[in-house]
Amino acid sequence: MASKLFSPLRLGPVDLANRIAIAPMCQYSAEDGSATDWHLQHWMQYAYAGAGLFMVEATAVERRGRITHGCLGLYSDANEAAAARALGAARRVAGATKLGVQLAHAGRKASSQRPWEGGNGLATGEDPWPTEGASPIPFDAGRPPPRELDRAGIARIRGAFVAAARRAARLGFDVVELHCAHGYLLHSFLSPVSNRRGDEYGGALENRIRFALETAEAVRAALPPKIALGARLSSVDWIEGGWAIADSVILAKRLKALGLDYVCASGGGVSPQAKPSVAPGYMVPFAQRIRAEAGIVTRAVGMIVDPAQAEEIVAKGQADQAALARAFLDNPRWAWHAAERLGGAVGYPVQYERVQAKLWPGAALVRPGGVRPA
Repeated sequence: MASKLFSPLRLGPVDLANRIAIAPMCQYSAEDGSATDWHLQHWMQYAYAGAGLFMVEATAVERRGRITHGCLGLYSDANEAAAARALGAARRVAGATKLGVQLAHAGRKASSQRPWEGGNGLATGEDPWPTEGASPIPFDAGRPPPRELDRAGIARIRGAFVAAARRAARLGFDVVELHCAHGYLLHSFLSPVSNRRGDEYGGALENRIRFALETAEAVRAALPPKIALGARLSSVDWIEGGWAIADSVILAKRLKALGLDYVCASGGGVSPQAKPSVAPGYMVPFAQRIRAEAGIVTRAVGMIVDPAQAEEIVAKGQADQAALARAFLDNPRWAWHAAERLGGAVGYPVQYERVQAKLWPGAALVRPGGVRPA
């Protein structure tokens, strides 16, 4: 039986060679939002890794929308020029892999330290900046409350998403994704945990989803039809009284009606009090429900590690696409090895073709499941 994981997928106007996605992973290695040599090698490495889609990390639409001083941005001409250099190199080696970018604003979780410098603590030692959010509720007790965005601030940030989307289009990204998850700005408007507003952007669900919908509609209008547009959602908050999977279904339906092509179903991030039960595939049921009830192409994430596990997710119709993050950091050749195990086809750079199992006897010794040399 042919592998479903290695079958093609239509993502709106974009044809993907297979259903493997490399999820966006922050590298915290930019300079004032601009990609560096680190991004050059990182993007090139994953452009030829064999996935149908490689999503570039959360990319801030404003300087103050970065999570840390090291976060990537697409808010200036310098950012765009640096991204063009790295993206051009990646595109030259990409083969069939499509390239996407996740546009984000960190909101009340901005102005943080890099993970290896203290993690989520406030960046007090290196030019910190005031944060903004749906309501003046800090993410945790160690932070000052964010400034509540007024209507002018909401309009400004919506415009920043549009401007960044236009930059992404000029750069030639195939896919643009709106980051509406993990407690960042758009998610902070969605969740009643972080949104206590009394205006048309707070209170009832219809009001709390307004900013995300307005942003999605404006970005879709700004992008050419050939670029796919999706959104990453935190499907649940894992907090009593917080954002729930039923809310995600409603939002996904509304996003589809606005012309979005897919939803990536993640979870959590709005509060450090959330305690999900992490296990292999623990967020796949969210993708399955959104796909079934909203009728939109859906990507599953969350501890997807083994090729057989990813195959089962798409073969059973739990999701249309399986996304991996740290599994690819651990093994950038994951898709190559998955194709060997599942009988799928994936393109290799011609310079590396001789590592295929059919050409290299040593493959049986080093592939997952084989006997590793002492």
